[in-house]
This record gives sequence, C-alpha cells and structure tokens, in this order.
Amino acid sequence: MNVFDYLFEDSAFYDKNFVLGPGEQVSYRKLFNNSKDIAIELFQQLGDNNTIFLISENSVFFIQSYLSILKSGNICIPINPGLEKDNLKKIIELAETKKAFISPRNLRKFEEFSFTILNDSLINSTTSKVSSFPEIDRANFDENRTAEIIFTSGSTGEQKGVMISHKNIIANTKSIIEYLRLSSNDIMQVVLPFHYCYGLSLLHTHLRVGGSVVLNNSFIFLGTIINDLKKYKCTGFAGVPSHFQILLRKSKDFKNTNFPDLRYVTQAGGKLHTSFIEEFISAFPDIDFFVMYGQTEATARLSYLPPHELEKRIGSIGKGIPNVILQVVDKKGNKVKEGETGEIIAKGDNIMEGYFKDKKATGEVLKKDWLHTGDLATIDRDGFIYIESREKEIMKVRGIRISPKEIEEVIVGFPKVIDCTIQAISDDITGEAIKAIVYVNDVDLDKMDKYDIQQFCAKYLSQHKIPQKIEFNTELTFNTSGKKVK
Repeated sequence: MNVFDYLFEDSAFYDKNFVLGPGEQVSYRKLFNNSKDIAIELFQQLGDNNTIFLISENSVFFIQSYLSILKSGNICIPINPGLEKDNLKKIIELAETKKAFISPRNLRKFEEFSFTILNDSLINSTTSKVSSFPEIDRANFDENRTAEIIFTSGSTGEQKGVMISHKNIIANTKSIIEYLRLSSNDIMQVVLPFHYCYGLSLLHTHLRVGGSVVLNNSFIFLGTIINDLKKYKCTGFAGVPSHFQILLRKSKDFKNTNFPDLRYVTQAGGKLHTSFIEEFISAFPDIDFFVMYGQTEATARLSYLPPHELEKRIGSIGKGIPNVILQVVDKKGNKVKEGETGEIIAKGDNIMEGYFKDKKATGEVLKKDWLHTGDLATIDRDGFIYIESREKEIMKVRGIRISPKEIEEVIVGFPKVIDCTIQAISDDITGEAIKAIVYVNDVDLDKMDKYDIQQFCAKYLSQHKIPQKIEFNTELTFNTSGKKVK
C-alpha cells in the first residue's frame, strides 16, 4: 500500500481540521483532495521514482507537497532550510536532480541553485484532466519502494541519505500509535521540524488516527507554546531534551500553569538528564511522560519506556516498541548479561532499506537483517535498556546530529589557530552544548577572543553548530601513534 492511502484510509473525507492554529488551518478533505490532485499532475509531468527536494518550514505547504510526492510514487528528500550551502550542493550532486518544492519564504534564498521549482506548475493548478492514475493506484503497489530519503550526518561528517520505504513508514506509524494509544481525539503541538524523522512521525501518526496538529515554528517565544497548549486543548507535546530544559528552567510560567487537556508528552533526540525528568513529573504528576529512543535509520522510533516504569527505571530507554526486536549484544553477537556493556541492535519492518548510493556504509550497519545502531548500552535484570555512550563520533545537540569534524575544519581556518577539538558538554539549559578547545601559539594566546571565533563560524555553519563555549589552549598532546589525544 502507498503510505498516502494508508494515512488517509479512514479520514479522507473528514471535514474537521487536521492543521489548527493561528497561522494556518486545513481540513482533512481539502488536504486529501489537493494532495491527490497535485500528485496526479506530478505523475503526468514527471512519472514516478524521481527524487524531488522539499525545502520548507513546517506549514500546510510542506504537508501538502510531502503527501503529493509520496502519492505520486516519487521520492521525497526533505531538506532543512537552514542547511549549509556546501552540504546542500553535495546532496544535489548525489541525488542528481534539481526538481524541488520550495516554500515561498525560501524561494529567494535558494535562487543560486537554479532548482526546477514545481510550486507554480502544480500547487497553484490543482485541476487535472484525469481523476486517477492506475500505475500508482493499483492494488499491488509495491510498499518496498522508497518513499523518502532523509539526509543525516554519518560518523565521518559526510551526509548520508537514509532510504525509507512506504512499508517502513507504515510499520513505524502503527507501532507508535499502539503504545501511545492515539485516537482521533488527540491534538499534538508540533515544534519539531518535519525535515527531522521525529517531527515526521508526528505528522504520520496524527494523520492516520484522524487527530490534529498545531504548528508552532517559534519555540523561542515560550509564551506561545504555553498559550497554544491551552488554547487548542493539545493532548500531546513532543520534544528533544532542550525543549524540556528550557520550558522547565527558562520559563517562569510553565511549571505553574495547569494544562487540563495535556494527556502525555514524549521525549527523544538524545538523553534528557534525570533531574529534568524528575522535575517534570513532580510538576505534572497526571501527565504521562514517555522517554523514547530512535534513529533515522529506523524511520523514527525503536524503544519507549512506559510512564508507569519511569520512577523505578529512570535513566532507561525502555524496551523495543511493538513489532520491533531490540537486543544488546557483545562483539561476538551474543546477548549481554545484566551489567555487561554491548551494542544495541534492532530488527523490524521499520528498519531502513539502506544508505542512498552507499553500499559500503549500508553494509557496516545492516548485518543479517539487524540494524547496528552504534550505541553502547547495558540491561537490567528485566531486560530494560540503559544507554552508556555513542560508539560513533557524532554529537546530538538539541536533538540534532552534529559532526565535530565539520566544526573543527571551519575553526582551523581562522588565522593563528593551530588545531581544534570539538566536544559535547553538559549545559543546564540546553542539556548538551558544543565546546571548542582552540589551540594557538603562546604569543597569540592573549590576542584571541571567543566572539571572533563565533562570528567566524557564523559565516560557514548553521546557528546550532556554533560552539557556545570556547576555551583557548597552547598545549597539544599526542599519543604514540601521533594522533591527538582529546
């Protein structure tokens, strides 16, 4: 089944709004009809199995374009509008296409790439000479076809395209709906971007159950988050660690506000320190707090910790979600015993097809139908999993995967800098912040200013990759192999 048909199987002709909020609204009926009409035009003009970029903030435009690409049998590549130009160029070269849906507010920003913009020819012309397209509507649609490619940083810092099939999305959506007990009564406030797999999972699950979403692209304005949760009677909120840390520690009103409709919150995208979890459940004892764990390579979600287990097993990521098998194994592939450390591996219909045009990298993580996550963990006597560290050299800051090498390469381009080490450190507000240790000669030490480094980084890096803390040092240490000791 095409994932579009799965998502709208019961809700295509609902008159209720799927998108709520002060900025935009759209009903299920309108979203279904417009998306299908655009999909028909897309198929007629381009055929299927083409890669198509989607560059947009969270909006009705994004949702409608995304659904249209999937329904047409083409492959969506959602892109962060804030992605560095050099990285976007690499993705364009790899995808070998310049076809794109780009939201109106981002059109000028990407003019230099000479994209073939599909907006005007399709979105503004949603009438078609035919009402269906048998090649895509046929009952035997291959659900193993690629639906989307989500690019994420690999261990070397290079962008890797995670190929997600229609089957992957359907499987993961079913599992999430089951353990969160979602229904048509659920309303999710969305602050996570849809170009991120966690954000997309919110779109998929709430479309499928006939619920609604409230789009909020301004998390920095904490008052709007609190107001929207109350005004639109949101039953759910999803965030990465920094969202909860900022709400709990930066907002004066959040913990003192009553949210009568908020049934549950979910947290993924990195480890949230236990003190924040304890602070949340103390302030909101009647709101279920779901700790979750996942990877883009698993479509979105791999595990969850049931709220009733939270106080007893705080620090755990729980067990595998429905229909997903999680194991912690040693280097020989044997299951570890309680207290032993091993790697988390996973199996299920949600596991990616592989990395786009990268058989070598695919073979390194997909072995005998198991996804090797690269995350090291232990288990307790009841099989609950506790992550200890990440085997891959990738940091997660505010739920976003960041390559230290990419930042180091920029900073060593600054005059007088000899070397640089990037590391993730604990931060009271964001949970995990970026620290740069910048190495210079003794004579230059007094001339260095951290703000100059940050401004230099701003020319080449997205805001979330700029180090918040910078330390200057004059002593580099090497091991016997000549490698820098971090």
